[in-house]
Amino acid sequence: MKTDHDFMKMALDLAETAKGKTNPNPVVGAILVKDGVIVGSGLHRKAGEPHAEVHAFKMAGEHAKDATLYVTLEPCSHYGKTPPCANLVKDSGVKRVVVAAQDPNPSVAGKGIGIIKNAGIEVEVGVLEEEAKKLNERFMHNMITQTPFVISKVAMTLDGKIAAYTGHSQWITGEEARKEVHYLRNEVDAILVGVGTVLADNPRLTTRLDQPAKNPIRIILDSKLRTPIDANVADCSEAQTIIVTGLDINHEKASALKEKGVKIIQVSDDGRLDLKEAMKRLYEEGITDILLEGGSEVNASFMRDGLIQKYIVYIAPKILGGKSSYTPFRGEDVETVDEAVQLRFETVEKVGEDLKVFAYPAG
Repeated sequence: MKTDHDFMKMALDLAETAKGKTNPNPVVGAILVKDGVIVGSGLHRKAGEPHAEVHAFKMAGEHAKDATLYVTLEPCSHYGKTPPCANLVKDSGVKRVVVAAQDPNPSVAGKGIGIIKNAGIEVEVGVLEEEAKKLNERFMHNMITQTPFVISKVAMTLDGKIAAYTGHSQWITGEEARKEVHYLRNEVDAILVGVGTVLADNPRLTTRLDQPAKNPIRIILDSKLRTPIDANVADCSEAQTIIVTGLDINHEKASALKEKGVKIIQVSDDGRLDLKEAMKRLYEEGITDILLEGGSEVNASFMRDGLIQKYIVYIAPKILGGKSSYTPFRGEDVETVDEAVQLRFETVEKVGEDLKVFAYPAG
């Protein structure tokens, strides 16, 4: 006989199928169970469309009465593009609601659960809570900090090199790992690189998959506005481009870039761009998560400012060697190992011939 954990796992699996498609909203799955049988299911497919609970109740119809609702995130209690789901649940006739995780927004957390409880419906919270929070780690971070969730993606050799001393880096990892990166791009709102990458490689920074895919917004950190007018990223026909630059720039060049569709965001620049200000400004632009594909200096700046929430590192079975070869994180030297940024390894898996490591900042 299936348990609450079993049904919640089904709801989580359902929610995960919409990952990257619901931003800025969370991914949510809902399942209605009556007498051990699933009578309704649904997921939130896209921002602005009906929430998971709506789809589940529509499928269940009259069978929702006296059923148990399993939902991966607390039903919303406010009016947005859709009515509050907590009211729908309250009036549905279900006898029990099982919630994986509370809404992380401090201003609304617990209110949806309160509406349902006040209607006399039994509510249990916390079933597979950690799994639910991990699934919506981007949304959780957004609600608490009002900044984008930043993922650092690195491809390096076994000895920690991302390029030869000449800057040549194609290709460190194998084909399978490189394809995974395009799936990552398909899930995030934006990709971020430094202007050095633009000048060296003239990348398009688009998503290349066999299936239909989205091209995320391209963000270029460029304190002196050195991005060429004819750079691939200045062509906004495939994807939007935002250049984050300083206050003292060539306004004539800025106007020329704007005419091509590039958006210019100016932030404080005291020797280097104020990345914390940049993150807040980008969130105001509606960017909820960023895949950091910058060079070693950009990576180091984000790391030292504590702006990376997740690390994805691909390790190739190669040794490059050399004292001048590039490493993933350069920046300023530290005197002792005690000053290292502490991480926590989450998982390690094999992707083709390479290893993939997921890590998070410790604590």
